Amino acid sequence: MVNRVCEVVREAIGHDKALLSFSLGKDSWAAWLSARDYFDFTPYYLYLVPGLEFVQDYIGYAEQKLGKRIVQLPHPAFYRWINHATYQPPERLRTIFAIDWPAFDYEDMRAAVIEDMKLPEDVWTATGVRAADSPMRRASLIKNQGVNAKRKYFYPCWDWNKERLLAELVANDIRLPVDYKVFGRSFDGLDLRFLIKIREHFPRDYRTILDWFPLVDMEIARYEFAQRAGQARIAGQRRA
Repeated sequence: MVNRVCEVVREAIGHDKALLSFSLGKDSWAAWLSARDYFDFTPYYLYLVPGLEFVQDYIGYAEQKLGKRIVQLPHPAFYRWINHATYQPPERLRTIFAIDWPAFDYEDMRAAVIEDMKLPEDVWTATGVRAADSPMRRASLIKNQGVNAKRKYFYPCWDWNKERLLAELVANDIRLPVDYKVFGRSFDGLDLRFLIKIREHFPRDYRTILDWFPLVDMEIARYEFAQRAGQARIAGQRRA
């Protein structure tokens, strides 16, 4: 099936090299499936916490399916959490402030991948953003038809609905990460929704999180205190 977005981008750049922002979730798979016949992708993943086993296990699976090594870099949020001393004990503050990491953003990470992998400077990036995600995204994607030339981003599956996406995953025998079973969505933060499940299902990974963010236990402790008082509720859960 012809993908007009991919044809436009290929014509604009004149080669088949492209980046794939690969979050490990269903939408990033959709981006790859919809554009793999047009581009030689370099996939990259931005991790929130270094070395989580449940993440690395799935990256191994994904690399086999993609036939490519997934470049891994820290997520901008990781730098922000450290710089803001998120869940850090007082004795670490002097070191954190002395290091004073720059406030890296997504474009910095993208530029690092391009430099490290020796890709053309004009390389574009594909992502799995879809119009069905929100009314704001729908309006934007309809307007630009899945191409953002100014930022050099394109959205090859922008017009896919959920039914088509799931059908494509099944047809291509793609297994989604354990995140969807445990969290109901992709892991994307250090809030209670994820922490309490990680502590239960992935205790070694929870200890890894504690190595980086020693006071993260406070997030669960607040919940458990409220639970004993009959006032606990995790964001996103419905009241009984």
